[in-house]
Amino acid sequence: MRTRPLKVALLGCGVVGSEVARIMTTDAADLAARIGAPVELAGIAVRRAGRPRPGVPEHLLTTDAEALVNRGDIDVVIEVVGGIEPSKHLILSAFKQGASVVSANKALLAKDGTELHAAAAEAGVDLYYEAAVAGAIPLLRPLRESLAGDRVNRVLGIVNGTTNFILDKMDTTGAGYSEALEEATALGYAEADPTADVEGFDAAAKAAILAGIAFHTKVTAADVYREGLTEVTAADIASAKAMGCVVKLLAICERAADGESVTARVHPAMIPLSHPLASVREAYNAVFVEAEAAGRLMFYGPGAGGAPTASAVLGDLVAVCRNKLAGATGPGDSVYTRLPAKPMDEVVTRYHVSLDVDDRAGVLAQVASVFAEHGVSIDTVRQQGRDGDASLVVVTHRATDAALSATVDKLRALDSVRDVASIMRVEGE
Repeated sequence: MRTRPLKVALLGCGVVGSEVARIMTTDAADLAARIGAPVELAGIAVRRAGRPRPGVPEHLLTTDAEALVNRGDIDVVIEVVGGIEPSKHLILSAFKQGASVVSANKALLAKDGTELHAAAAEAGVDLYYEAAVAGAIPLLRPLRESLAGDRVNRVLGIVNGTTNFILDKMDTTGAGYSEALEEATALGYAEADPTADVEGFDAAAKAAILAGIAFHTKVTAADVYREGLTEVTAADIASAKAMGCVVKLLAICERAADGESVTARVHPAMIPLSHPLASVREAYNAVFVEAEAAGRLMFYGPGAGGAPTASAVLGDLVAVCRNKLAGATGPGDSVYTRLPAKPMDEVVTRYHVSLDVDDRAGVLAQVASVFAEHGVSIDTVRQQGRDGDASLVVVTHRATDAALSATVDKLRALDSVRDVASIMRVEGE
């Protein structure tokens, strides 16, 4: 074993960073044995040095991240600060200093991943980011390496623990959205400002990363269609149950049947109880991968939290340190296909449409004719009426988003339709 340690700079010491520092300290001997050389935590960059951080060596703390990254003897930089800047600048600086980088920064990677990979390749160093998607679940490396000889056609997953917790509580306890969010916040699953989670921004960034790796093409967060779950109601949950389904916020990445384009989207959807993702409870994550030769694979586990995410960070740390010792780098960016991202209007899926209508003869025929007019085939219809009011639940066969939108616009113009109460996609067949 080499005796000279590999020096590591840690940027960020919050929930994840403090766990990384703790494990690097307590498991130093094991990490050294696995790597083939000791690793030394050379410094920890924080915003405020005066805050108590139990178990974190105080003498390593600094507020000057720039100086830490550029001191010249750092072998690996671990970035768990998040956000676009100053993280991007610090990572590029690390590359220029010859340091490899391990990051958990999904937002930055979804926006500028191609640029960062190019900078890492030019510097002859590694950029690893297993922790950016699905916490502790080994997912990116299997996609990038284990399935490198296969053709991945679809990635379907629950990649945000906060939203899964909220929808699970709405389903199992009958809680409304606000009540479930309040419980998620109290338990620490939701941030004080939960916008990134509940509006789907977090999941969209992860979907962009997954699609880029799975389909070997450039996909950014801007290419991902996004809907949050704030409009999901107790009535939607009840309708899903009536169909033998459950509602999940899904990240869906697909290669077109002709192989000429890809789609990436995040939105609530009903999935059958028979689908493996339907049983994913609480704040857990799961990702379902469909490949031509391997078939269907499912990856499941805790998708967030200090210790689970730190586990993924340290797995990457071991890998890049081994590469350093071998004088090599691991797999970089693979974007040789250059497939365009198809707009959501052209995406084909099934829909669940709930209508409030007049309870009188001929309404169902009127509604059915509108669906037929726009080429949207109806699979099932459920109608309930009482005292002049009625609800009509229509489940379609597969149709484009554009065709469904045109149908809904025409339905809203009908005198017999009082309201289009909800529209939700149906996935996971």
